[in-house]
Amino acid sequence: MLINEYSGSGGDAFPYYFRRYGIGPLVGKRTWGGLVGISGGLPMIDNGSVTAPSFAIWTADNGNSEWVVENKGVAPDYDVDSRPDLVVAGHDPQLEKAIEIIMEELRKNPPPHPQRPPYGPKK
Repeated sequence: MLINEYSGSGGDAFPYYFRRYGIGPLVGKRTWGGLVGISGGLPMIDNGSVTAPSFAIWTADNGNSEWVVENKGVAPDYDVDSRPDLVVAGHDPQLEKAIEIIMEELRKNPPPHPQRPPYGPKK
C-alpha cells in the first residue's frame, strides 16, 4: 500500500488496519496521524460553529489499552521520498518501489496456475 504524509483520517486508519491484518507492506512516508474525529457541531450566531472531539481509535491488544495512530501516524515499512526532481522527470519513486517489491514477491512466491479439468461427456 502506498502512504504519504498527506494521508489523514481514513488515510491513517486504512494503512493501520492493512498492517494490523498483515495484508502487505506499506511504502512511502509516515501518515500525518489525525484520527480523532468530530461529529456535529454547535452553531454560533455569526454562522460559525464549535466542535469537540467525539471519537477515536484505540486498541486493547495484549491487555494493554492504548490510543493508536493519533499524533503518531503510521510509519511505512519502506520509507521512500517522493522527490520533486524525479516526479518532474516523470517518475514516481514510491510507486516504483511498490512495484519493485510486488515483482520480487511474485518471483519468490508465484501464484498457482490451476489446470483446467478435461471436458466431460456431453449430455
